[in-house]
Amino acid sequence: MPIRVTPVVPSTITVHLVLPDEEAENITVSFPDYVKNVASSEVYPTWEPAAIEANILAIVSFALNRVYTEFYPSRGYDFDITSTTAYDQKFIRGRNIFENISRAVDETFNDYIRRTDFVEPLAAKFCNGTTSTCDGLSQWGSQDLAQQGYGPMEILRYYYGEDIELVQDAPIRDLGRSYPGTPLRLGSQGENVVVVKTMLNRISQSYPAIPKIWPVTRVYDPQTEEAVRTFQRIFGLAADGVVGKATWYKMVYLYVGITQLAELVSEGQLFQTFSFQYPGLLRQGDRGGDVAVLQYMLALVAEFEPTVSAIRIDGVYGSDTARAVREYQAHVGLPADGIVGPQTWYSIYGEFNGIERDLRRDGINFPQNESIPAAAVWYGTTSRAGQFPGEDLRMGSSDQRGVEMV
Repeated sequence: MPIRVTPVVPSTITVHLVLPDEEAENITVSFPDYVKNVASSEVYPTWEPAAIEANILAIVSFALNRVYTEFYPSRGYDFDITSTTAYDQKFIRGRNIFENISRAVDETFNDYIRRTDFVEPLAAKFCNGTTSTCDGLSQWGSQDLAQQGYGPMEILRYYYGEDIELVQDAPIRDLGRSYPGTPLRLGSQGENVVVVKTMLNRISQSYPAIPKIWPVTRVYDPQTEEAVRTFQRIFGLAADGVVGKATWYKMVYLYVGITQLAELVSEGQLFQTFSFQYPGLLRQGDRGGDVAVLQYMLALVAEFEPTVSAIRIDGVYGSDTARAVREYQAHVGLPADGIVGPQTWYSIYGEFNGIERDLRRDGINFPQNESIPAAAVWYGTTSRAGQFPGEDLRMGSSDQRGVEMV
């Protein structure tokens, strides 16, 4: 679910022992014990260590995706995952655990894979590859690759694509449900309000009757209330403009469904969706991570807008940054005062985000800029536009990876 910008590993996970709509017991077990049970049910202990580790990472990632997206709670269920491979992963209550698999899980249960630049753990589907096949990992195929010398991540990239990365040592903590616990209404403030606005803005792309909320601030304002009322009317909820539990989870359900966060092929929850909120007025003389984020956005915009000067990302709002801001403001018809208020911030972000999405959709990757300060590290793995290579590019030119221009 989008409220958890950085996914964490739950201390426990609640498993429904049959199909979702069948009456059965729910049992809550520690997350490592759950992974050990599933891995012992899905993987042969005699397999190569690389195959075992690759399968464990897929198991962990799939389970964390179910938790992160609140796949079942958002549908009204009181559990996190089922025990059946028809929907999820095989969990057998009371089964024996293989010793080598147990050791492997102890080392990797808080590691998972995700798409590069995405927040959510990958919905890493898998099948045995013999009696059943799927778009994800083949379990027997992973053993064949391991015997050929493939490492765990090489196996996973073979099946899920090159654009996956390993997240290691994710924090472990007790997780409740994402609903804030008290209704959000006119005058409410905080990150949960940002989450509501973000979900509604994305849902409105599929349901255009829902008005867009701009700017996305931490305040539950009349604009937000009206968007919530419209959402509630469309989906048959009490149209009171208040985000209670039913409205919250209906938003979660639709947001996850529309963005396909619980699918192997996902639109992806991007870090900047939550990290680029307006920080307050910025002007010459300011310093810090918020300035670095501003500079980062402007640097990318400058790659594609020649009237905006290129700037360094150093977290210092100096004369160069002020000049670039004024140039950008003149470019879009805003008062060119060199001060970043909410209108300038969200205008820059809108152009930045559009460029990023176009480039990501076109499959272009850019070199990383190592100068981004620590406050912007949450976006440190994100691709970005490269500088002019220093020579003209023409037919027959190639880059350092040997990709030839045609």
